Amino acid sequence: MFGTRYRMGGVAFTALGALAVAGVFTLGAGSASACEECKGKFEVDGKKSGYLYSNPSTQAMEDDDFDNPGMLWVEKGRKLWAKKDGKANKSCQDCHGAPEKMRGVYPVYPKYDPKTKKLINIEQRINRCRTEKMQAKPWKWDKDNLLGVTALIGYVSRGLPVNVKIDGPAKPFFEKGKAFYYQRRGQLDMACKHCHEDNAGKYIRADFISEGRGGGNFPTYRLKWQKLGSLHRRFKGCNKQVRAKPYKQGADEYVNLELFVKWRTNGLPVEVPGVRR
Repeated sequence: MFGTRYRMGGVAFTALGALAVAGVFTLGAGSASACEECKGKFEVDGKKSGYLYSNPSTQAMEDDDFDNPGMLWVEKGRKLWAKKDGKANKSCQDCHGAPEKMRGVYPVYPKYDPKTKKLINIEQRINRCRTEKMQAKPWKWDKDNLLGVTALIGYVSRGLPVNVKIDGPAKPFFEKGKAFYYQRRGQLDMACKHCHEDNAGKYIRADFISEGRGGGNFPTYRLKWQKLGSLHRRFKGCNKQVRAKPYKQGADEYVNLELFVKWRTNGLPVEVPGVRR
């Protein structure tokens, strides 16, 4: 099965790559239309979610909350939401109420922050609440507690369209993210667009390339990682794959890039927690 190949070690990768090269294993553009009843949901104005580039077993895993491993982090996020912490002895719930009241927040981040005069994303907003309102220590990026609350905020907005704003004070940061996306980098001298615009729907070795419209499904559970991970972790992985030095999660460069990627996702539904290969 395609969805289990990441659990089977290097031999599975080799076998899959050999089949693809031989032309025996051909999903091509057909994979993007494998789930016909999903097209109206996951294809908007010609934009296709990475969901449509996943194999049916991975799609089924995302669709079923009992089978979706990312839901473990959502449930952890619910517990943390109600847990008092810090010198102020406050919880997220004390200020914001039930998590469901946050519906509509995820689709509009990152956004311009007048306080810092740059962009702020969901993870950074959570940590600001912790340090300023709760007087607690900020959580580290891609650790389970920050992933859990971020996933919870995304989960309660499931089905809503991604809708980030790129005008006004956000515009210069959007332009920086756009420049990053199209800039060649690393020893392979490749930009984001070389995979996700020029070669979407094709194989690069064993990887089937999507359109890179990941603004609505992160944090996502990747079979390769065997855990939930942030969009910035994915950015780092892509940078490493082209032999470029990655930035740290939360770096301004990645937050700017996040805005551009989420703009490319505008109109597609929030899927958090997504499941990908």
